Amino acid sequence: MAGNRANSMGMSGFAPRVKAVLGPTNTGKTHLAIERLLGHASGIIGFPLRLLARENYDRMVARKGARSVALITGEEKIVPPDARWFSCTVEAMPLDRKVEFLAVDEIQLCADPDRGHVFTDRLLHARGMVETMFLGAETMRKLLKRLVPEAEIETRPRLSQLTYSGPLKLARLPPRSAIVAFSAAEVYAIAEAVRSRRGGCAVVMGRLSPRTRNAQVALYQAKEVDFLVATDAIGMGLNMDVDHVAFAGLSKFDGHRPRPLMAAEIGQIAGRAGRGMRDGSFGTTGRCGLLTDDIVSAVENHSFEPIEQLAWRNATLDFSSIDALLLSLAAAPDRIGLARGHDASDQQTLATLAGDSAIRAATQSRSAVRLLWEVCQIPDFRKLATDAHARLCARIYLLLREADRLPESFIAAQIAGLGRIDGDIDSLMQRLAEVRIWSYIVARADWVTNALVWQTRARDAEDLLSDALHEKLMARFVDRRAAKLTRSLAEGGDPALFSAVTRTGDVMVEGHRVGRVVGLHFEPEATISGADARLVLRAARRALIGEFPRRVALIGAAPDHDFMLRDDGVISWLGADIARLRRGATLLTPAIEVTDSEFLDGVRREAVRARLARFITQHIQGELAPLFAAAAKAADSPAWRGLIHRLMENGGVIPPEPVPAPGEAGSARVPRLALHHGRYAVYLPGLLKPKPTRLRALLWVLWHQAPMQTLPDPGLIAVPWPRWPKGFAAAIGWVEAGNKAIRLDIAERAAQRLHRAARGAGFVNPTEIAQPLGLSILDLPTTLPALGFRYDPPERLDRGQFGPPMPARIRVPSQKHPGRRAARVVKQAAMLAPATPINADHPFAALATWRRAHR
Repeated sequence: MAGNRANSMGMSGFAPRVKAVLGPTNTGKTHLAIERLLGHASGIIGFPLRLLARENYDRMVARKGARSVALITGEEKIVPPDARWFSCTVEAMPLDRKVEFLAVDEIQLCADPDRGHVFTDRLLHARGMVETMFLGAETMRKLLKRLVPEAEIETRPRLSQLTYSGPLKLARLPPRSAIVAFSAAEVYAIAEAVRSRRGGCAVVMGRLSPRTRNAQVALYQAKEVDFLVATDAIGMGLNMDVDHVAFAGLSKFDGHRPRPLMAAEIGQIAGRAGRGMRDGSFGTTGRCGLLTDDIVSAVENHSFEPIEQLAWRNATLDFSSIDALLLSLAAAPDRIGLARGHDASDQQTLATLAGDSAIRAATQSRSAVRLLWEVCQIPDFRKLATDAHARLCARIYLLLREADRLPESFIAAQIAGLGRIDGDIDSLMQRLAEVRIWSYIVARADWVTNALVWQTRARDAEDLLSDALHEKLMARFVDRRAAKLTRSLAEGGDPALFSAVTRTGDVMVEGHRVGRVVGLHFEPEATISGADARLVLRAARRALIGEFPRRVALIGAAPDHDFMLRDDGVISWLGADIARLRRGATLLTPAIEVTDSEFLDGVRREAVRARLARFITQHIQGELAPLFAAAAKAADSPAWRGLIHRLMENGGVIPPEPVPAPGEAGSARVPRLALHHGRYAVYLPGLLKPKPTRLRALLWVLWHQAPMQTLPDPGLIAVPWPRWPKGFAAAIGWVEAGNKAIRLDIAERAAQRLHRAARGAGFVNPTEIAQPLGLSILDLPTTLPALGFRYDPPERLDRGQFGPPMPARIRVPSQKHPGRRAARVVKQAAMLAPATPINADHPFAALATWRRAHR
């Protein structure tokens, strides 16, 4: 690596130029470095992320051609024989290659306790033969002057303004916003919320492969979605058209502990808003707390505390033994401003393998220890917090010690199982992490036979997984239809949008389903809400205004079987609810309330109501046919009209009352009626069937404006008392009997049976009546008295008495039918009343005298 180490001299004998270009985001630093790189005959530039290395590699290829540009990352190596310009990750920079120009991006990462030692090593030792350039934040100025005194420092101002906009709800974030969260779970939750409210979003996380990340970014850049949900990986030079950055949190887990974000980190992420000369804004969203005034001022003014020390690790390693290597890695820095960072994963893996006896037995030479260190540097992309990575490294090391090359069967078995595309997003990302590990391994041509073949297979597996992951992200977090429509409407495209309603009721705008007409109600899609819902209604109104008159006409011409009255009073048309019943002028004539709809005017609403009124009239007359038949037969009978009228008023069941006697005036002209005058009620038995009962229950509830009641299942004749409102049981044909409710016709038959059985004996055995009533013997003491019968419990013999005891008995009161007895009492009272004097001058005085004489 001596070719690019510090103090190397230029081709003409002069010291190479070292320059640091510092400043906030959006200052054009990376653009400047690429221009300088391609202006030299050769060069290397190191980026902090594989994604950035790949992105800039593509740009360089576009400028110089694929034969002249190389890409070197841990997992990917594209190095043409005549390559002159190299885009690399910082860790993979080929420092043994002599080039005129060398640059390192995001040099402030020297302070990162995990990776910073690599950046610090490049800062102190990596140089181009003609020019070296370090790009980063202004916070590096102080230590750059101390550690690289020969460096020229240039500060570049931000090209646009960055302002704080405060907290905003997720639904009110402006288009072209990036929402930043700090865990995969948070990213998923926010992305799903954005999909439900705003149509969808792209997702960018550090665990994505370059191919998946590029597909997601392309989705956002092409404006197929207006929102981006990302981790803090967005802060590392990913240049996209972001106008606003919203923080969903202000703390992160840094791999060791949760901690608050530093002001400089907030500034780095917020700086993604506003590119070029376009201003940007930043703020918070969701449950994120407010930014303090000090942080806001620091971010807006790009003024942060300077970095006081850089992470460092000894680069002069001792490979004489494992212990000597570990000791050299733990060496302390000898310069002010440098400090040991956290033990990196390679050092942790080495420490783990140092306790393996087989590994120690295989490391008896410097070359063996050096190989072990190279194997330990296989990156742990899985981060499983187990010893799985250490075991993998141990196996690879021992295989390399045995045969200098990894067996192809071993590599094939490992890669073959990683190309599966089943599973959820997390499963695919886990497989991608494993593929990246094997991409790193097979990129080592000195470890693998036919390295190009295996690199191609690993890349194919990664591409397959990347495409599948992109599709999974799209399916979960993007509703392209809703996103495209929302964007079109927001851009004022509504007047020109084509809208229509399909035969199935789907409302289409520009070929996208935005909702559905159900009955007389428009239901917008769930993904379109808030302000977007108003825009959708505006765009769909053109089609809906024409659709609703057509539906009103269809309702007016529809046959009765297209309608249905539910037990809760709702009327549906072809399965869609369009109206409900309310209290009307009488119990049998309920009012109809048509469903509210902004697309129905008064005339059309009345047309719907009139058609439904005809349906309800026919429905009630059909279900309660015995009642209306009785009313028709009694129309010409003054004696019966009053009774039938009261039945009509009460839905077909009334309390017992006197009925017209056969000889009473007008009664002889009335045909026979299917009317039962029982002990408990006067009723029409046909109305006690399940369907008429449900309808009469609904009509009673509407008339009395009571809550809907639950009816017993059809076929039951006795049930525990359901706590119905007063009068409900009698109205629908049930009798309250203590803690039980008994169906009216069953109670009447039981009463008749009791009367017949009691003739002569005066009592009935309880076992003969319990079963017909649907009761047990234990229910009779509380039920029968409520039905008007006397229950005598079994008697007990006193001491000294002999013989069988008297069993339980049911006694029937010796009275005639209560209704007819009441009629006789009224007639007798009239006969015994004092006579009124007859007016001899009255025209009917003679008739009155005759009637009194024959009374």
